[in-house]
Amino acid sequence: MKLSYWEIKSWLTNVDFTIVGSGIVGLNCALQLQQKYPKAKILILEKGVLPQGASTKNAGFACFGSLSELIEDLKTHSEVEVVDLVRQRVDGLQLLRQTLGDSNIDYQELGGYELFTKDDKSLYEECLGRKDEINDLLKPIFKTDVFSFINNEFGFQNIQDKYGFNQFEGQIDTGKMMEALLQKVHQNGIKIVNAIEVLSFSDDDNSVKVRTNHFEFSTKKLLIATNGFASKLLDESVKPARAQVLITEPIENLNIKGTFHLDKGYYYFRNIDNRILFGGGRNLGFKTEETYQFGQTELVKNKLEELLKTTILPNKEVKINHYWSGIMGVGQQKKPIVKQLSNNVFCGVRLGGMGVAIGSIIGKDLADLL
Repeated sequence: MKLSYWEIKSWLTNVDFTIVGSGIVGLNCALQLQQKYPKAKILILEKGVLPQGASTKNAGFACFGSLSELIEDLKTHSEVEVVDLVRQRVDGLQLLRQTLGDSNIDYQELGGYELFTKDDKSLYEECLGRKDEINDLLKPIFKTDVFSFINNEFGFQNIQDKYGFNQFEGQIDTGKMMEALLQKVHQNGIKIVNAIEVLSFSDDDNSVKVRTNHFEFSTKKLLIATNGFASKLLDESVKPARAQVLITEPIENLNIKGTFHLDKGYYYFRNIDNRILFGGGRNLGFKTEETYQFGQTELVKNKLEELLKTTILPNKEVKINHYWSGIMGVGQQKKPIVKQLSNNVFCGVRLGGMGVAIGSIIGKDLADLL
């Protein structure tokens, strides 16, 4: 595509900072850079028509991990690392709320619940037995107990008698959050160009040459915030992980309120607009879901629909309204990768499915590398 003189002059000349990806990390990074360097020319490149990946496709859980998830994390991370991850999520959510305001993201602190199926008896008993240990671990952050066990007040079926409860968990409206972030970025004079995919780049010490599917240009600094798609551009330990999601038609007298986890967090559901949003099932075939392709598989769809009918909304006739999927970035470790790659190239990727919670702070950390 041949650009005009005006396009080159206005958009692609004297660019100080170019950010790849207009998701939570990229937009927050741009806002932080604009605060630090008010006169800088900041350009964001986004390969989707809307922010692609996970930022507009997530379930809107403002959470920092279920009891079983934290117990699982302790098998591969030290206690210090697990506490740091939780603190990072708490601080990230605080920054998101401060940046946009609770009303603009429809933040509601309705609590988080963890269900254990009848087959999960050993996991259930382990969580009961280690609840106090995990509460003590998190005391420095929350100053009180986080996890407790309560009776099955929502009428779920085929689960253990009690479920875990976390009083601090919340939920947001993902669409409102991204609308508010995009609006704030535009108001600050930051340019976003959509439908542009970065194919390669080279750092020549003074600037970075960037090649896209439509044009080439130079920028003083390049910041990569593509999370699940990062391995297309970077040689870092991050893999794509697809998350499949469904949402029901509106349900009369829906009494389920909050965020819910099942099976170590591999399944998750919540209320939104008198509907149930339900996602997960990646554990049914990790290799299949390690993909850049959006879409559904019959295996996951069938499992989600089955759990919806047998466990979450038993004895209710429920219609599915819509399906979609998002692409997360995961790795062996949960700690995000935020680092300088060369003189003028930086990255903030591998959010491990925690993007709503940590995206704002990773964006800030990425900007702070400069």
